Formats: sequence, structure tokens, C-alpha cells
Amino acid sequence: MTQLQIGPHAVQPPVVLAPMAGITNAPFRTLCREFSGGKGLFVSEMITTRALVERNEKTMQLIHFDETEKPRSIQLYGVDPDTVGKAVRMIAEEDLADHIDLNFGCPVPKVTRKGGGSALPYKRHLLRSILREAVSNAGELPVTMKMRKGIDDDHITYLDAGRIAVEEGVTAIALHGRTAAQHYGGTADWDAIARLKEAVPEIPVLGNGDIWSADDALRMVRETGCDGVVVGRGCLGRPWLFGDLVAAFEGTGTYARPTLKEVAAVMLRHATLLGEWLGDEARGVIDFRKHVAWYTKGFSIGSELRKKLAIASSLDELDALMSELDLDQPWPAGADGPRGRTSGRNRVVLPDGWLDDPYDCAGVTADAELDTSGG
Repeated sequence: MTQLQIGPHAVQPPVVLAPMAGITNAPFRTLCREFSGGKGLFVSEMITTRALVERNEKTMQLIHFDETEKPRSIQLYGVDPDTVGKAVRMIAEEDLADHIDLNFGCPVPKVTRKGGGSALPYKRHLLRSILREAVSNAGELPVTMKMRKGIDDDHITYLDAGRIAVEEGVTAIALHGRTAAQHYGGTADWDAIARLKEAVPEIPVLGNGDIWSADDALRMVRETGCDGVVVGRGCLGRPWLFGDLVAAFEGTGTYARPTLKEVAAVMLRHATLLGEWLGDEARGVIDFRKHVAWYTKGFSIGSELRKKLAIASSLDELDALMSELDLDQPWPAGADGPRGRTSGRNRVVLPDGWLDDPYDCAGVTADAELDTSGG
């Protein structure tokens, strides 16, 4: 494959860690980057532009990057063009990141009910205004965007949004092949990724959705012609997937099939890194609890022991519980399949009258901005 270029940044192999709220913090990015040998692009969890401009304490922690992270990649969420512009200018002037990605794909109700995330591209003028403010305030930093096909099957937006992005100077686009109404249910529409690539040949298009293995990534590129892939739920509890992706795209080596002993070692390191990042071991272990089921998916673990692992409150307790496992178990068949959320919502929560006019954005003000970042 040719090299993926995001502004001045060469991404080879063309693999990107999808921003995931409460997941892709500095510790998880560190693990994924270590397994990839530093290859790829690893994006922060969602940062709200209002919280960044107001220098919210939690937000300022979330934008912390390890000194080894190059390039530093931040995903921003915003609804108000002026606030987005201020946030982007702050990042550029204070050297807070090397790449800015804009979130137009989040389907969760707290975001879409304010007209943000996957609801926003329906308002074409508003989308254009936000992209224009972001690009004009970014200086030399590349600005990319991530989006979905649309709100639902009756309100598809991705082709219009793609052309607007090109016209406003966006460097690359990532498309999740689902609508907001699908949430994470059903099957991702890879044909839509191919259509977007045909519609915006001027810039790279990255595909996202249903990449559960390195072979899935190769197949997506082959079938859609996209320039790279964005991997989200497939790496939950499996940061070594990025090593597999490097091996697949470079055509070298074999894929990781860790034993439960090896998985347990990664789990302990993940929890340790979280504690160091949060400055409190107990908080780190508690934050790690959400990852336990993903790491242990498919392994034979008794229900009681599994419950205890999911409520551990210290590293010593977590380590002691994992020593009770049958650590010689090989990587289980089927563990490479879907993980994380797989349900659809069918109904998208939107502001009153949002679908009345795809161009009118009266009533969208700075009040629609969220004041917190992450999960």
C-alpha cells in the first residue's frame, strides 16, 4: 500500500485507533502503541471544545500525551463554530497536539440531543461553518473528521458532508459505515466507504466498522479502495491487535495468540498504567474494571472468579485473583469476533425540529456545547 499522509504526518501502516470515550486515554494508547512498535496513529478520547476553552481540570488531564507519542492526536467535539475555532486555536498556539480530528460520528443521546456528533452533518451550513473555523484556526496542524453515513436511512448525509469537507480544507475523512440509528447494531456498510472514496478522490478516506481482525482490515481496503482503516471495538481487551495489523499490512510475521497467562500480564500492566496516570492506584484499578470482560472473553473462567476480577480494588487483589486462573489456557476460538456494544437504538434523540430543514441552523448556540470531556 501507499503511505497514508495526514498533513505532514506519514502513517504507515495506515491504521488508526478510533477515539472511544473512557477507553482511549493515555494508558490504553501506550499499550496499543507498544504492541504496534510505534507504528500507526492513536487518537485521544473525545474532548469537548467548551471544556477545553474553559480549561476544565479533567479535560486538561485527558489531553496529556506521553513524551513518546508522535504525532499527538486529539479528537474534538463541538456544536458552536466560534467555540470550536477558539479550541483549535488554543491547541495550535499552545502546541497541545500535532493533529486535530473532529467528531461528527458519536450516536449517543447526550450528544445528538444537542445537535452534535452524528446529528450535526444534517445541517450542511453549520457543518461548513465548523469546518471553516477549525481549519482557519489550525495553522499548520492537519484537521480531519470522523462521521457516520447519516442519522437514519431517510437522512443520509455522508456524501454531502464529504464534499463540504474537501471544499473547506479537511485533510482526511473517516467513515463509520453505519447510521446513528443503527448505533452499533447490524452490519457496517462497507459499500458506503467505497462510494465516499469515489466522491472525494482528493483526500484520503479511512474506513471504520466491523474490523475484528487484521484480515478484516486488509479485506476492507481491498473491497472499498479506502486509504486506511480506523479500529475501535475490535481492540477492546486486545491492544495487541495493532501488532497484528502491522504484520498484516507489512506482510511479515504471524498474529498474536496469547495464552491466558500473557493476557493476565497485559491486564495487570494496563491497570498499573491507569493508576500511574490518575495518580491513585485504587482509582486506576476501578477504572480498569470495565476492561476485564473484554480481556477475558472466551477464556474458561468461573462466574464467581469473573465477578471478583470485575470488582477488584487494588493491584495486589487483581494479581492474586489472576493467579487463581488456569493461566495455561491457549487463545480461545471465537475470541477474535465482535466485542463491545452491538445493539441498535433505532430512534435518534434530536433537538426539536432538527429534521425540518437541512440548512437552517437557527437556535444552535454555544449553549449546546457539552461542558465535560471523555466517558
